[in-house]
Amino acid sequence: MGGSSVARQAVVGIDAGTTAVKAVVLAPDGEQLGWSRAPLTVVHQGDRVEQDMEAVWSAVCDAVRAALRQAGADIDVSAVGVTGQGDGAWLVDATGLPCGPAAIWMDGTAAARVDQWERDGRGALVRDITGSSLFPGALPVLLEQLEQDHPARLERAAHHLNCKDWIRFRLTGEIATDASEASRTYVDVATGAYSDALIDGLGHQRFRHLLAPVRPPWSTAGTVGVEAAAATGLVPGVPVATGLVDAAAGGLGLGSLRPGDAYLIVGTTAFTATVREGKGRSRSEAAITLATGLGPQVLECLAPMAGAPNLDWVTRVTGLDGSSWAEVEQLARAAGPGAGGVVYLPYGSPHGERAPFVDRAASAAWVGMSIRTTAGQLVRAVYEGIAFTVRECLGEADSVGERVLRIAGGSASSDLLCQILADVVGRPVERSTAPELGARGAAALAMANGGTVADLDAALMGLSRPVDVFLPDPTARALADRQALTFAAARDALRSVWPSLRELRASTEAVPSPSTSSESAPDADGTESL
Repeated sequence: MGGSSVARQAVVGIDAGTTAVKAVVLAPDGEQLGWSRAPLTVVHQGDRVEQDMEAVWSAVCDAVRAALRQAGADIDVSAVGVTGQGDGAWLVDATGLPCGPAAIWMDGTAAARVDQWERDGRGALVRDITGSSLFPGALPVLLEQLEQDHPARLERAAHHLNCKDWIRFRLTGEIATDASEASRTYVDVATGAYSDALIDGLGHQRFRHLLAPVRPPWSTAGTVGVEAAAATGLVPGVPVATGLVDAAAGGLGLGSLRPGDAYLIVGTTAFTATVREGKGRSRSEAAITLATGLGPQVLECLAPMAGAPNLDWVTRVTGLDGSSWAEVEQLARAAGPGAGGVVYLPYGSPHGERAPFVDRAASAAWVGMSIRTTAGQLVRAVYEGIAFTVRECLGEADSVGERVLRIAGGSASSDLLCQILADVVGRPVERSTAPELGARGAAALAMANGGTVADLDAALMGLSRPVDVFLPDPTARALADRQALTFAAARDALRSVWPSLRELRASTEAVPSPSTSSESAPDADGTESL
């Protein structure tokens, strides 16, 4: 790898999720020249969930070195892009050393503090300014919790760096972040700048010095240093783009850039996002609003728990877990739209639901069954229940033009799910065939940053890959609209009994649970940070 006249131009994209770091080497035309994955360890200690920051950096080094080896020696890396899991507290001291393990987005130690903030009005203040709901893994509430539990860490801390910012700091030695990461801290998403009103309202002036400068996501935030080059196999002096959080970078990888564009990542959980012109009134108490740094645009996001585990579960309880997924889905196809009048509420997570509403007592249910209901209809109803949750999260389609819904994630491999989504949501569904969309989004920013292409639009066009298209059946729309009303009515009617149902469940916890099938639903991997 070097400056030979025959060397092929390339960019490197790095995506550090919760369980693994992925690195890709891409040509400007989108061809994947090299790829590697390095696993990460998550440490659970009760509600505390942490990761070793040095271990994350070591995994980055391993993944990048392996991807570069696979790409071969005849490449010339012009830029590097980084993305990663969001939220949490990644604290370093004045010398750049970690103050301790990172408390990541999954950390639940501040749950009681969140409840207190909601009671005393601080939760409402956070929502008003950031456009996002409060949760235990968000930086402001987590800093207070760490101050109580680990005061020495806070006394020593000089900077907070999100996961991708920590990696970029190790690559370049520069402290920086972007608007998408900062949106989950103290940023007014309407301006993209830190809000003194929020910092003062929370009484957090003592944390102000921890906040990194906010830069545009495509801008250069340093170049690869000598030590980092030796550790990763990169060449010193290569520019590194500021980047975006993984949820936003994945949208870029899908080509969702303009107002009205929407995308869905569906796996173990789901994640929906719609590009908006600017901050507006949130449609849901559970909304997450991310400034992108791409002008005034924001991402309006919701992250429902409904995902592949519902599909795993239905095959077990219907006795279909010995069948292939092709056979299971054939039964669901044969059941036809409407599932014989059966509606499924997909709130099967033991932790309740977090979007488009928040209810820790939410429970799954089939409604409308009779002795004539078939196993295929029960399975079909589960697919449709997931689709109706996505429909609620996305809201009404934009009135200007017919927008597509771009989809990725492990469960997107199901043709049946994609078609049902198209019919229920009423939009064409485009399924990406490109791998590692988060890393591709980071690479697109790197390409725009490194001068490989004219601008971000050109980078996205170059990196684009063919898509599978699922068109909505116009004859299914009327039925889908009726189902949507029944779905919401059934859910709302049952909400009042969810707490008592949860109490009954807790009282019978000693009853052995069903055995778990070794085969999972269409690849359950999905969005990791939100």
